[in-house]
Amino acid sequence: MQELNESQKNIIYSSIRDIPDFPKPGIIFKDITTLLNNKEAYGTLMSHLNERYKSYNLDYIAGIESRGFIFGSALAASLGLGFVPIRKPGKLPSTVVSEKYSLEYGVDEVQIHLDAFRGQDGARVLLVDDLIATGGTAVAAANLINKAGGHCVEACFVVELSFLPGRQKLESLTEVYSILTV
Repeated sequence: MQELNESQKNIIYSSIRDIPDFPKPGIIFKDITTLLNNKEAYGTLMSHLNERYKSYNLDYIAGIESRGFIFGSALAASLGLGFVPIRKPGKLPSTVVSEKYSLEYGVDEVQIHLDAFRGQDGARVLLVDDLIATGGTAVAAANLINKAGGHCVEACFVVELSFLPGRQKLESLTEVYSILTV
């Protein structure tokens, strides 16, 4: 399985901007907009993802709202696959399956269309998002894929915050691949 070399990782990593104290004091936000508008970095990333996943025999790519849509839909198009959005409540127009998850102070929820995989039981699905931190959203999304009749074969993230427990939580449900680990 192809891995990025250090030079390629540096191209991607150096294109991601840190924004201190966003969205609240003490947080260092990883801003991927500077990755997206850097043609060399975005091209390196998408070429790598295409190469990595072309032999996975996938049926669909699922992306978590909203940054997962950017990487997931581009990858789905390059692999000739369908794209499935996983969204916040009230954003999908048809019958949905929901999954709630805990936040530091409260609960949140994500949803997927009940017919997201067109009745293909056991569809092989790759879950994509920009970043994994505590893992709440990713675990909920992987559970949703399975509830809707799919099989989440792997979850892929551009950045993993390794000092938080996201990977450990998610590994009980699926394989986890992170391009960059911070």
